[in-house]
Amino acid sequence: MTVSSRRDHMPERFPGFRVLDQAAHWDDETRSVVLSRVGRQPDIRFFDIDEQATATALFDRLLDQDPEHRVPVTAMVDARLAEQQTDGWHYDSMPEDAEAWRRTLAALEEDAAAAHGRRFASCATEEQLDLLEQVRSGDGDWHSFDRARIWSLWTRYACTAFYSHPAAWDEIGFAGPAYPRGYKNLGIDRREPFEVADAHPDDLPGTGTQR
Repeated sequence: MTVSSRRDHMPERFPGFRVLDQAAHWDDETRSVVLSRVGRQPDIRFFDIDEQATATALFDRLLDQDPEHRVPVTAMVDARLAEQQTDGWHYDSMPEDAEAWRRTLAALEEDAAAAHGRRFASCATEEQLDLLEQVRSGDGDWHSFDRARIWSLWTRYACTAFYSHPAAWDEIGFAGPAYPRGYKNLGIDRREPFEVADAHPDDLPGTGTQR
């Protein structure tokens, strides 16, 4: 799979669905945790101002986000790194995550400067996509790093942050933590009253089945 725009192939799948409509059914602790993700995020503490710009552009391309409807992935990843909330492991050929993030963002800046004479965040979207595709699918190591492991680092952090946010749940039709209410209709294609059917179940990005 190449780095490309997912929104070109994404119709509105769950019309009218909004997971926060279920907030009244969650207990106080669950509601507090979920709503904190849509409020103001903590100030940036790990990334410096240049790293923040590079990381934001990177996440925007990996997740195909736009500034007007952006899940605050950079702030969420920054908080994890500042608080050392890593996955608890790293490849033995890689530095620990905090150092790996700093070094790979700097390497991405080197590539942007060499190819386009400007910072990664200032490159056009297609230029950014091309640079990332070179990281993902190029030959040999990338700036002395294993390409697959760099790609794993970036996408693991990006996806963990993105798919913990209610905006992403709306996009995939996930009704959030059903606690304490629970689920009663278990099984394939058996929905709860608060769930919405996929309006385009056959439109699967990347499979060649788009209408």
